[in-house]
Amino acid sequence: MRKDSKIFVAGHRGLVGSAIVRKLKNQGYVNIITKTRLELDLRDQGGVNTFFANEKPDYVFLAAAKVGGIGFNKESPADFVRDNLQIQTNVIDAAYRNKCQKLLFLGSACIYPKMAPIPIKEDYLMTGPLEPTNDGYAMSKIIGYYMCKKYTEQYGFPTVSVMPNNLYGINDNFIPSQCHVIPSFINRFIQAKENNDSEVVCFGDGTPTREFLFSDDLADGLIFLMNNYGSPEVINIGPNREVSIKELSELIAKYVGYTGKIVWDTTKPNGTPRRALDTSKMDALGWRAETSLENGLDYTIKWFLENRSNYVRV
Repeated sequence: MRKDSKIFVAGHRGLVGSAIVRKLKNQGYVNIITKTRLELDLRDQGGVNTFFANEKPDYVFLAAAKVGGIGFNKESPADFVRDNLQIQTNVIDAAYRNKCQKLLFLGSACIYPKMAPIPIKEDYLMTGPLEPTNDGYAMSKIIGYYMCKKYTEQYGFPTVSVMPNNLYGINDNFIPSQCHVIPSFINRFIQAKENNDSEVVCFGDGTPTREFLFSDDLADGLIFLMNNYGSPEVINIGPNREVSIKELSELIAKYVGYTGKIVWDTTKPNGTPRRALDTSKMDALGWRAETSLENGLDYTIKWFLENRSNYVRV
């Protein structure tokens, strides 16, 4: 990408999209296009086609998606499938038809089988059943990747499909009924500290493991891939550090300053037992995440405390 290339960041208000915009600006890119959902509903095919015909972006970061934690996924599986398929189909096809130079599609590590060997290689895709608590979202992301790949194969449209592990950071969704594990824990421990609660109840038994990538690190990696990776084959990105949910809860309690007891509700689902990605392909390109989990959590908690009035408790 040139510094004056016209770059459309789809989903620029979200966790990843806002980080991409920050990184692009920090790196000197000066022609960034963004649209709010009110200005452009990416589920609306006609609106998306008109936008691309008028703007003709050179590059597209497709970071827009309907996302949420286990509970939100279980409550609205059809919505996750429908909305994500609409967004992906509209943007990918319009980018191709309007001669975009390259599109980067952001997926998720949940595309891999629930019981995939650890660390998870890109080759393990579609080799076993998905985790049922978020299979609707996962399947939509698999289809998005295959759509990108087939558009490259059939039409020669350059695409990159990137699969990160769990993400967190500035502009994450902290709405309790919708959010992922880190913002959920941050909310719970802050409330418990302020209410002087003696204990905090967390879902599952704390044994599942995950890798958590700071959103600004991901954004840096995505820009790196847009500039340095030319294959439509899926590529993993992550911090190469696996941590249990129990250890995560203890870290967040520490940085929040909560000193009460953490209790595990084993009647609630754990989700996938382990999820850690093999990032050999990314490592070979010379990129690595820089932010430690401790520093990233501390930064995110401080940011949330300064901005928590933006989040309605529902």
